[in-house]
Amino acid sequence: MHWIDWTVMFAVLTAIVAYGVWKTRSVNTTQSYLRGERELGWWTIGLSVMATQASAITFLSTPGQGYGDGMRFVQFYYGMPLAMIIICVFILPIYYRLNVYTAYEYLENRFDQKTRTLAATLFLFSRGMAASFTISAPSIILTNIMGWNLNTTIVLMGAAVTFYTVMGGTKAVSFTQKQQMIVMLTGLILAAILIVLNLPERVSFGDAIGVAKTLGKMEALDVRWDLSNRYNIWSGMIAALFLFLSYFGTDQSQVQRYLAGRSLRQSRIGLLLNGFVKIPMQYLVLFTGVMVFMFFQFVKPPVHFNKSNLDRLEAAEAYRPALDSLKKEYDGIFQGKEAGIYRLIDALHAKDENAIAQAKAGVDKWHGEDLRVRSEVNSLLENMAAKNGATIETNDRDYVFINYIINYLPRGVVGLLFAVIFCAAMSSVASELTALSTTTMVDIYRRSFKTDGTDRHYLRVSKALTLAWGALAIAFAFIASLFENLIQAVNIVGSLLYGTILGIFLVAFFFKRITATPVFISALIAEAVVVAVFFWDKTDKVEDIGFLWLNPIGCGVVIGVSLLLQGLLGNSRTQPATQ
Repeated sequence: MHWIDWTVMFAVLTAIVAYGVWKTRSVNTTQSYLRGERELGWWTIGLSVMATQASAITFLSTPGQGYGDGMRFVQFYYGMPLAMIIICVFILPIYYRLNVYTAYEYLENRFDQKTRTLAATLFLFSRGMAASFTISAPSIILTNIMGWNLNTTIVLMGAAVTFYTVMGGTKAVSFTQKQQMIVMLTGLILAAILIVLNLPERVSFGDAIGVAKTLGKMEALDVRWDLSNRYNIWSGMIAALFLFLSYFGTDQSQVQRYLAGRSLRQSRIGLLLNGFVKIPMQYLVLFTGVMVFMFFQFVKPPVHFNKSNLDRLEAAEAYRPALDSLKKEYDGIFQGKEAGIYRLIDALHAKDENAIAQAKAGVDKWHGEDLRVRSEVNSLLENMAAKNGATIETNDRDYVFINYIINYLPRGVVGLLFAVIFCAAMSSVASELTALSTTTMVDIYRRSFKTDGTDRHYLRVSKALTLAWGALAIAFAFIASLFENLIQAVNIVGSLLYGTILGIFLVAFFFKRITATPVFISALIAEAVVVAVFFWDKTDKVEDIGFLWLNPIGCGVVIGVSLLLQGLLGNSRTQPATQ
């Protein structure tokens, strides 16, 4: 990067961290550290909730989704507004009425300590894994593209966010997230505008949309019922609904954000803001990826977007002739594809359906050849790695957007967008660290190990736990590996656990006659079933099941088995807290 970009990036990040530390310099009680002073308005809550979910993975991986699959992924978020409404009506008032620090405190009031501990443990495992992904994913991509040292990048990113989180707790996180979200939205909008402006002069914005639509990149609604399809209206409105109910309603990293609101009304408005703004935001992120796809129809992209992989392949003498041959073939394919795109634009202008169909068929043929060459390059990479007794990640979608940023955007804007990536990573990790430390402190340490400590003691322990979780997240980030797609990796980990957690809470909220032992046993059974289904789905013995469906499966097993066991064990019950 140019020195201007470094200056912009460090200026933005330093200003945000300094602002968060300054705003929380008076945090000196356990309550203010773990929950804030309950002084946040709906605007700050809404942006903080959005920033918690919008990790660096969102800004690195989601444009790659748009580049490869078009707008399909936006359907994942169609159930979010309904989830926010359900949480605002049924769940949020209970948390406020009981004045809890964590969502899991409620479970002991309703059931018993072992159920509270089980749910808290499931959360700690899920969110602890997510924190390491949130640090490692952008670090791996940035080091591969920029040539930075991976371990140094992980340590710097993790240490910076751990520092201001330890200093100011949840209050520091909320204040910095508001600024981080503003930077993220500004950078994203600017990037989308510049991509459109960088299209060739003879290609208008309308032409780009028309071609993308003809090639199937603009399809944001798929009504076909198909369990193996990860992203359609049904997986979004049903399966993802369960994921969002669990994530926003029971995950402490989100619960902690809106429990810091100055009133129930402010928290409700903040959640609703998130629910109804998130879909347009994700649409913009995916649309940016689609426009990058259109840009690379007129500007030749690399044959493999992961520069580190390509450099290693070019340096291997044994594979250079084959790579050079593929590059030469790739040049010819690009020229044919570009000419086909222009013919398609002319056909769209003429509104000639036959010409459009013929031009599309030609473009599809060239795209098929493009994918074939890319696949052969991936095979060369895999063979090279296997010869050295190693494995290599050949999926390069996560590198598409960062490749475009570095090579085609002006100085200053590159630095701003790198600041966006770091802001997104820091905002998510900070929320995860405060949630992990709060849950460990309130649901494990203070409940089971030290029940009579002073407020000063609990404050010191809370800061120590935040530091410890930060160190663990950094340590696990060193060994974390990339999945097929980074944003899918986070959602898969969540889907393995969130359904069970949500089932426990739904039983607590709506099935008043079910007691502690049935729900505890059913939760263990449900988690075993979810894990079994996930790994069974990896075999060829069953039809593929999209990972989002693990959420309703886990939730349904908890509810169904709880009802069955309650009937078998009788109606004696633990008296629930007043609701």
